[in-house]
Amino acid sequence: MISSELARKIRAIRIYTSKAVNDILAGEYESVFKGRGMAFDEVREYQPGDDIRAIDWNVTARTGHPYVKQYVEERELTVFLLVDLSASGIFGTVHHLKNEVAAELCALLAFSAIKNNDKVGLIAFTDTVEMFIPPKKGATHVLRLIREILNFSPERGGTDIAASLNFLGRISHKRSVAFLVSDFIDRDFVKPMRIIARRHDLIAVSITDPREQQLPDAGLIALEDAETRQRIMIDSGSPLVRRAFAASSAKRARELAGQFAAMGVDHIPLQTTHDYVLDLVRFFRMRERRRR
Repeated sequence: MISSELARKIRAIRIYTSKAVNDILAGEYESVFKGRGMAFDEVREYQPGDDIRAIDWNVTARTGHPYVKQYVEERELTVFLLVDLSASGIFGTVHHLKNEVAAELCALLAFSAIKNNDKVGLIAFTDTVEMFIPPKKGATHVLRLIREILNFSPERGGTDIAASLNFLGRISHKRSVAFLVSDFIDRDFVKPMRIIARRHDLIAVSITDPREQQLPDAGLIALEDAETRQRIMIDSGSPLVRRAFAASSAKRARELAGQFAAMGVDHIPLQTTHDYVLDLVRFFRMRERRRR
């Protein structure tokens, strides 16, 4: 049984994301994720000009005539959503919490996937994998994913991105598309990310809030780490403090982007204040241009 508030949120997300997928994203998604490779379809008689490497020698021997194998693109994909739902995601100062953006983004990606007949699975994590929903197709399955993300109550507060990547490596041996959605406030995830990126099409989606980049001029304020509960007092009225905070945040963003680039992992930076649909469209179009 779900609450009326949760049902309202799910309905709103479904309406918004379904419209975005139907009007904008479906074609963009399909053009970028066209399948894993080629699958055998049938054999036909050899025709002049055919590649002799495609000859099916077993059928040729049985019939006494040369036959070649035909292949079609293997369209169906498996998409995994690795979603960081740790305590640091329960933060937002303008329109949405970071976890709310993560939920809407996952809905958008999941609806795009099922519209193209792909399967979608969910790995929700904090400092351990707390929930796994195996990949399936269909709108009912996607609505379950959205409900579980919105209704998720973490048992732990920390973040361990490496744990989610290692879990994906254990459960999925076939190449898949994996969206890792997090604020990336964590350490020691580069090595497992590099390993997973070799086996899967891994895409990092970072979500930040403006107040994590710029402090307001609000005098003495108490800041608390949502995951460790440690508190500090800072003087946000000091221009020096505000500049140092902004510089530290910008440095971290540059380092994170540099790590993704060095690993060959595509990166979609999102903010709680921006239209993430347009950000996704820009990413898909950039990736399609690169493929060409």
